[in-house]
Amino acid sequence: MAVVTDVMARALLVLTFLLPLGMGEGRAETWKVPKERLTYDVMYKWGLINKKAGSVALTTTLPSSGNSFKATLTGATAPWADKFYKVRDTLRGTIDSRTFLPHKYEKVAYEGGDFNHDELTFSRKGNTTQANVIHRRKRKKDEEVSVSEKVLEASGATLDMLSSFYYMRHLDYAAMKSGQTVRLNVFSGSQKEVLTIHFDGIEEVSLGKKNYPAYHITFTFTSGSGKKTSDNMDAWLSTDSARIPLLLEGKLPVGKVRCFYTGAVPAPK
Repeated sequence: MAVVTDVMARALLVLTFLLPLGMGEGRAETWKVPKERLTYDVMYKWGLINKKAGSVALTTTLPSSGNSFKATLTGATAPWADKFYKVRDTLRGTIDSRTFLPHKYEKVAYEGGDFNHDELTFSRKGNTTQANVIHRRKRKKDEEVSVSEKVLEASGATLDMLSSFYYMRHLDYAAMKSGQTVRLNVFSGSQKEVLTIHFDGIEEVSLGKKNYPAYHITFTFTSGSGKKTSDNMDAWLSTDSARIPLLLEGKLPVGKVRCFYTGAVPAPK
């Protein structure tokens, strides 16, 4: 279950990068960061087994002054899953409310007795973005936490797993064409990856006993050498102005994990 928040964060991440397609220029909606809390049930699916394996929540906190806001994504396995592989993950970010570009990002992960903490501090000069990365790690068998540092660099608008979610939500997805793809760089944790996106058009998503129209997106992450860093993932995004991810799906070595939105759902059209 270590992929609970990873699937969630990566699925949210893909939604931001449709802007470079150029399909929404001049048609993007005006959107301001809302104070909100989005919640998801994480279901484990394998054959006839379909069991709740955990939960995820994304919280947005607005400042009393200034131009930055804070976001927190938390994920935890269910009590029955804790007995096999306990997960308590937290992603935190400080993001510019005008540009949706990140100032800071961190992921704190407790997974199966192991501890990982990635902390990224962003800086920009012209078209170049750098992130100073501090990576802390402690395996279950280790006595002390190891610490390493590195610098990531990329050209163009560069985001992380949290800032991406907000950056994408003002875009006009209705202007896009089904089958369109794009490749981009992204900082995820302590590494730079290549993101390939495939827009699949509008499909219906079933939540409870109702069906809702949603934008379907399939995406992959690869290293600079072209090797996959995770299996393909899918996201279904509400077609209303809120652009809420309704369903997120990722593969596991055995079965798959599906994240269902549990908050107020847009009225079906």
